Amino acid sequence: MGTWSGIDEFVAVAQASNFGVAARRLGRSTSHVSREIARLEDRIGQRLFYRTTRHVSLTEAGERFIVRCRQLIDERDEALAEVFDEGEQLKGHLRMTCPVVFGEGVVVPLLNQLLTENPQFSVDLLLTDEVVDMVGQGIDLAIRFGQLRDSRLVATRLMSRTRALCASPAYIQAHGAPQRLEDLNAHSCLRSTVDTWIFERDGEPYVHRPHGRFSCNSGYGTLVAALGGLGLCRLPDFYIRPYIKAGALVELLSQYQPPDEGVWAVYPNRRHLPAKVKAVIARLQSDLPAAQAAAVALSLERAQA
Repeated sequence: MGTWSGIDEFVAVAQASNFGVAARRLGRSTSHVSREIARLEDRIGQRLFYRTTRHVSLTEAGERFIVRCRQLIDERDEALAEVFDEGEQLKGHLRMTCPVVFGEGVVVPLLNQLLTENPQFSVDLLLTDEVVDMVGQGIDLAIRFGQLRDSRLVATRLMSRTRALCASPAYIQAHGAPQRLEDLNAHSCLRSTVDTWIFERDGEPYVHRPHGRFSCNSGYGTLVAALGGLGLCRLPDFYIRPYIKAGALVELLSQYQPPDEGVWAVYPNRRHLPAKVKAVIARLQSDLPAAQAAAVALSLERAQA
C-alpha cells in the first residue's frame, strides 16, 4: 500500500464534509473513499473524522493533519504542472473565496464558463465579506480589494474600482447636500464594512469616521438603507453606479474622490504557482472588466424596472 493512499480521499471529504460528494468529485465509489480513509486512520493511529448520519466534521487530529495534507497535494500538483503540456485542459480542484455581491454578480458567471469549458475542473467558492485565513484554511485563490496586509500572500492586480459618496434625492431634499468634507459631521452616515471614509483634498488624505443611526456589515444592506433615505453612503461603484444612472441616488463631493483602489487576485506565496491558479487568474484579468460591466447593466435594468 502506497504512502499516498487515502490522502486525496481525506482532503476531498474534509472539503465537502460529505463522503458521497467527495466520492463523486474523485470519480470513485463512496465505499472506496470510506475504506481508504479507514485504512489511513489505522496507519496513523488517529481518528480523523467525527461521523454522523447527516454530518462529517474533522477531529482535532484531523484539523492538524489537513493542513499538511493540503500542502502535500499542492506541492505534488505543482511538480506535475511543470511537465504538463500548456495546451491541456484545466484540471483539478480549486478552493476560492470572494466578497459576496462581487462574487455573485461578476465572478460566478466567469467560473461557470470555465467549468463548462473544462469538465475535469471543479471549484469550491466561499462567498464572504470577511477576510479568510487563506493559508490556515487551504484556500488557493482569493479576490480582495485595497491593500494586501498578509506577508504570506502574493497579489496580482486584476482591475480597479472606485468608491463614491451618495444619497437619495429624498434625503438631500430633507437634509441638504454636503458642500465641504467637514459638512459630513452634520449628516447621518451609513456605516458599512469599513470604519473610515478616505477622501483626498489638495493632494492630502482626509479621513472621516462615519456616524449615524444605521450600520450594516453588508454593502447591499447599506445600499438599501441609502435608497430608503436614511443617510449618506459610500460604497464601491459596483453597488451604486446603476442607481446613480437611474436617478435613485445622487453622487456627492466627487471633487474629493481619492485614486482608484485595486481589485486583486491573492494567493499563497509559493515557489511554483499551480497551473489551475494561473489559468483562473488569466481568465479573471482578461474577462473581469467586461463581466462587471454586464453585471452593472443588469443591475441598472432592475433598478429601472
